Amino acid sequence: MKITEHITALDAAGLALADAAAEAGPDAGVPTCPGWRIRDLLRHTTMVHRWATAFVVEGHTSYHPDGGEPDLDGDALLAYYREGHAALVAALRAAPETLESWTFLPAPSPLAFWARRQAHETTVHRADAESALAAGPGAVDPALAADGIDELLRGFHGRDGSRVRTPEPRILRVRATDTGDVWTVRLSATEPPRTERGGETPEAERAERAERAAADVEFIGAADRLYLTLWNRLPADAVTVTGDDAVARLWRESSGVT
Repeated sequence: MKITEHITALDAAGLALADAAAEAGPDAGVPTCPGWRIRDLLRHTTMVHRWATAFVVEGHTSYHPDGGEPDLDGDALLAYYREGHAALVAALRAAPETLESWTFLPAPSPLAFWARRQAHETTVHRADAESALAAGPGAVDPALAADGIDELLRGFHGRDGSRVRTPEPRILRVRATDTGDVWTVRLSATEPPRTERGGETPEAERAERAERAAADVEFIGAADRLYLTLWNRLPADAVTVTGDDAVARLWRESSGVT
């Protein structure tokens, strides 16, 4: 996805999050984040938005701590959240492509990193806010969802800190039925997951087909259902899971990102 597309997604997700939070109210529980209420979600998300804005606006080239969660509640907290979200969107839209700043996942540029990361940070938390409503989390655009699956598997879980490890080598496959994307995730005891995205070239497509029978477990479904399931925002039965239940349970129990 393009930087402008990520910023547009961030803008829309942030507004939808605020609307869901306003409808639910600050005391409402957040089922996807046990122990949290809407006020906790707003405090966390606005802290992250303002932290990201500082890198974009001030150009910190090394890690810079966040400013902490605000001691606000009710309408004042919601207004503060809206203000921080709008400032982040404006900062990203105004930032030069040559922006230099610290990042923590591979990306074509710091600007591309912050736009993508905050688009998915906010989309996932939009789902959290919507989980407090009777209708539950709404749909995610398929292209954005596929991009977010890629960030999760090849970005977050490509790092040494990933806790998704198996005593013996295992293969997890993720198959998006609407976008045609396929990810093959190789699990082991000694290394973080190694993920290949299939379908990008004819050669990759052939290699993926040749390996299909070797997968120990597959998650199959529409991209947005897979996205929210892999982020543990939907139950496992939101998608089709075939193969080794133990590997599927391992993902649910050890894939959380903090």
